Amino acid sequence: MDSHPSDVFRSSAARVQARTERPLPLTAGMKARQSYKIRELAKAIKCAGLVTLDEQAKALGLSRSTAWTIRKASHKASGLSASIINRMLAAPQLPPLARTKILEYVEEKAAGLYGGSRTQRRQFAARLSIEKLPVCGETESTLVPEHNGITGVNGERHWVIPDGRSGS
Repeated sequence: MDSHPSDVFRSSAARVQARTERPLPLTAGMKARQSYKIRELAKAIKCAGLVTLDEQAKALGLSRSTAWTIRKASHKASGLSASIINRMLAAPQLPPLARTKILEYVEEKAAGLYGGSRTQRRQFAARLSIEKLPVCGETESTLVPEHNGITGVNGERHWVIPDGRSGS
């Protein structure tokens, strides 16, 4: 069966598109960096005087099993999810240094330092309930909140796309 030259182009274009939509491979270096940052979070909790698992879980606003995973820095390859981060940031007993480590983790994850496609990073940023996600050179495409405040009164978020357009 003969193939038409445009068929070859179409399949090549489809392969390129599929490659750009797939998440970037999680290299050993990315995984090590991510684990190190999660270990820094665990150390910050311990330095705040919270040594037992129960104390740590309560301060983080998480279950014991999730706190244990953070304590051991043995989280799955995708790292801490936006919902886990939101729960930790909403915890009233979260030590300030731990909050700082969480926000550093968020910034690095949104920048793609732990892998993930542009779409995955945008979705991660959109699920966060933090005041403002810092935009750096690598995250120019990441959506960031337009205003201070977690969400609007009706629960909607208003976003500014860095090129000046806005959306919900």
